Amino acid sequence: MRTRVAGLFLFLPLLGRVQFDRLVSEAGYPGSEMIPATSALLSLLALKLLDKERRSHINDFNFDEAVGLFAGLNIPPKKSYATEYSYGTLRDHQQKLLAAWVGALAPLLFPQAKSFALDFHPIPFRGDPTGLEQHYLPKRGKADTSVLSFFAQEQESRVLCYANANLTRSDQAGEAMRFVEFWNAITGADPEWLYFDSKVATYAELSKLNQRGIFFITIRRRGAQILRRLQSLPASEWERAVIDTARRRHQHIRYVDERVKLPDYDGQVRQVAVTGLGREQPTLFLSNNVKESARSVIIRYAGRNRVEDALGISVNFFHLDCLASEVRLNVDLDTTLTVLANGCYRWLAKQLRGFETAAPKQLFRKFVETSGTVEIEKDRILVRFDKPCHNPILREAALDEPGQKIPWLQNLPVVFQYP
Repeated sequence: MRTRVAGLFLFLPLLGRVQFDRLVSEAGYPGSEMIPATSALLSLLALKLLDKERRSHINDFNFDEAVGLFAGLNIPPKKSYATEYSYGTLRDHQQKLLAAWVGALAPLLFPQAKSFALDFHPIPFRGDPTGLEQHYLPKRGKADTSVLSFFAQEQESRVLCYANANLTRSDQAGEAMRFVEFWNAITGADPEWLYFDSKVATYAELSKLNQRGIFFITIRRRGAQILRRLQSLPASEWERAVIDTARRRHQHIRYVDERVKLPDYDGQVRQVAVTGLGREQPTLFLSNNVKESARSVIIRYAGRNRVEDALGISVNFFHLDCLASEVRLNVDLDTTLTVLANGCYRWLAKQLRGFETAAPKQLFRKFVETSGTVEIEKDRILVRFDKPCHNPILREAALDEPGQKIPWLQNLPVVFQYP
């Protein structure tokens, strides 16, 4: 079988290693005799991995038997099936698949996960007016009809490990605690650190995190009364420090480290007011950790930009915003597939020497979008790549582990061959 995306098969060793078919089966996803649940999910996942904006673009591979083979089929399903499949899924399906996926992926990419960045992302709806709620859209600079989604990212590996798009405005306040319960159910322990902005959790939720012994760093909204009080402080109250982050080298700042009382928060919380971060008014950091230095608190929170970068990549490469559905459960499946595709690309980046921090678009262009042939032999599936200049890196990575069988391909191993 001749195909222009032979690099899609580079992800099969990972999917086989985590037993993707078992994860889908245990999550209870619907399927049929002609298109089992595993093949249905893999067909949709393939679109994410291949930089396709919409499910209707599955028609681009109508006659690509290799893409069908990736999902355990002869050819990919029709666009009507791919579009309608999500309407048969529930949030419980996504929750179980995410839990099993993260549990299988964690030993490979983030075995010592302690810190997580949390953020909301409104996905705009571009159709006719509906009953969907309005949320602030940064790109438009105003509130508009959208589906609110929530993501969590492991800080060190930069892997998205949680998503939920089945949210309403009334659910928004408790989503951080729901992620804590999600992670506790997988690992048996709470996260050690959480980083998020002021919209993610209310003061009451911050109090719950503190009672569970979870350290957090967030931003407090600047009120006029707070600013007047800070401006009235004498210069001797302000301390000086120099911070070094990825975007700020030798940045000189001034800060005031104090304890404040917040509504609905049991006890006092640490507040670090900082000037010199590029804003006219001081930035107010809130944290329940009193042992870390103020400088360390600021640097820790600066790492939260990684989740914003990850969401930007999800919008630009995984086309997270290219949705036209007013059904939240439909969107929820798409965000779950975004998490799975992100994990696949982060795993591939880790295997390729020199590309550990490469963005998915770069990996796709150099390795996945590679032409070749796929042959089904008696005891293996042989993928022969053509002659791009990056084949030596794939050969060095040796992704086709001996004996790694793919259950939905009749337990045949995948072998890569380079000219």
